[in-house]
Amino acid sequence: MAKRIRSKLPGKKSLKIRPGKLDDTKTLKFSFKYLDINHPKFSVTAKDGQYFSKVLERLKKLSELKVIEILRNRSSSLRAHPIKWRETTEPRGFQHLNEQLQSETPYQIQISANAHGRVHGFFLEDTFFIVWFDPDHNLYESPAKSKFFRAGTGER
Repeated sequence: MAKRIRSKLPGKKSLKIRPGKLDDTKTLKFSFKYLDINHPKFSVTAKDGQYFSKVLERLKKLSELKVIEILRNRSSSLRAHPIKWRETTEPRGFQHLNEQLQSETPYQIQISANAHGRVHGFFLEDTFFIVWFDPDHNLYESPAKSKFFRAGTGER
């Protein structure tokens, strides 16, 4: 059974991780075990080979970093931060995952500034489980602009 990592953001200044749960010598790994490729808002079926090449190049580069570097880095080039579901277009979060996985702190990591979007998922120890690719920045898109909201209702 995999150990669980819980991080809490008490403020913008620091990131507290329960002692003994994170080995700060391990580099980041990625997993696609919980990837949801059927969610219409986070589909990559229309993306070309160049998109996937860029994504894989970025994931490879990120895998050279230690997990603690990702969690503590607040640079604009990385934009790795916890997701607050209530502030997104998906307020129920990763609802297709089981309850235990839904309780993990969700994160987003930037692939590139604009053209390639973000990946959304969660950490378990030194592995980031990618759940959604978000090439079109739909997770934080405003309801007024989203084609996934019914006009004037705020409902999907």
